[in-house]
Amino acid sequence: MAESESSNQTLKSEKPKPLRCIVKLGGAAITCKNELETINGTNLRLFCQQLREAMARSSVAKVFGMDWSRVSGDQIVIDDVEEPAFDLDTNFIVVHGAGSFGHFQASRSGVHKGGLQRPLVKAGFVATRISVTTLNLEIVRALAREGVPSVGVSPFASGWTTRRRNIASADASHIGEALHAGLVPVLHGDAVLDNLQECTILSGDVIIRHLAQLLLPEYVVFLTDVLGVYDRPPTDTNAILLKEIAVDEDGNWSIIKPLLGHLKKEVEITVAAHDTTGGMETKIAEAAAIAKLGIDVYITKAGTVHSLRALKGEVGNSSVPDDWLGTAIRSAKQVRPL
Repeated sequence: MAESESSNQTLKSEKPKPLRCIVKLGGAAITCKNELETINGTNLRLFCQQLREAMARSSVAKVFGMDWSRVSGDQIVIDDVEEPAFDLDTNFIVVHGAGSFGHFQASRSGVHKGGLQRPLVKAGFVATRISVTTLNLEIVRALAREGVPSVGVSPFASGWTTRRRNIASADASHIGEALHAGLVPVLHGDAVLDNLQECTILSGDVIIRHLAQLLLPEYVVFLTDVLGVYDRPPTDTNAILLKEIAVDEDGNWSIIKPLLGHLKKEVEITVAAHDTTGGMETKIAEAAAIAKLGIDVYITKAGTVHSLRALKGEVGNSSVPDDWLGTAIRSAKQVRPL
């Protein structure tokens, strides 16, 4: 007993490593957003492979699958009976959106507007949580298959609450403990209790801002279904990818690259009718709040060479490389003048 207690004290007294990265995996990137509860398996696998590659300290490490559950009648297969080699930097947190999981249930019942005492809202609250936790399990399972030791963390079940959709309470101590144990916490947007309107939807983007303020990662990566932030909807053939954005101390942001001259274009925002979390508008606002802290934020398309570079933190410290396609949002103090 004494030896066990001593080991536990040693484990807790060890200084945790600085958090390397928080990843926001957009729901639109890994689900078919207009098809109810449909995962884009190809994109999800690509993300899991790239995240593992970004974590790998060497290129020879064998993937040790960690999903030992039986799914769809498959046999349970353990890759190796011997102790596996494990050479991953697991100091990452993943937060994923809901995509086609949860948004439909929430919007049809009005969960985001509150009023949990209404039968329809209460039913929608339950249905939304069933849907988003189902997706969370599938993402954790996909990461585990790639040898990433991930664990699902639901905000509602962890006691996170809001006050008019802003975080009111959020105990993240267990997240730090999971990281210290070499596990990758995987959080998600969730239906939560609200102090004023009884319930609402807590966006994954809001979760990321809170965790970034608390844990101060080296950088944050938003992976979406488009290459980044555009000056207008990316479906417009004249849309321009904004490659670098600077955020000042007051939270105001300006476009650094490309130079748009006297046009001073405003970024046009479009949000799907069933999206209860604000879509790209929320993403940009939360990314700007993170950049104010001096943390670089990269937004790019999941499953591309650009997303791999972002996950590895190889986009650049002072200026965005010309061959990288994505949006970098940084503190104005860190942006090198052109």
